[in-house]
Amino acid sequence: MDVSPTTLPATPKQIAYAQKLALRNQVVLPWEVQRDRQSLSRWIETQAAARPAESFSHPSSKQVAFAERLARIRRRAVPDECFRDRGLMSRWIDSNR
Repeated sequence: MDVSPTTLPATPKQIAYAQKLALRNQVVLPWEVQRDRQSLSRWIETQAAARPAESFSHPSSKQVAFAERLARIRRRAVPDECFRDRGLMSRWIDSNR
């Protein structure tokens, strides 16, 4: 796709924001999208609406605090892998209530 005289190139601010969104959502920022202001704008809108992949896998701060409180009461340690997976943390909490 060649940039024609009527097509405006993407701005440096747009590219910087798109790179930030790509890192947050763990997706690749296509080169073709970066060349055209309109296509980059559409890509940014799509990625800004998407939730980061990371937020789904890690337990919430409330979940971690509750698990640590349970661990103190039960005199046990919360396994390290529970801090990396929301589902594991939930199961550990349910089994130690």
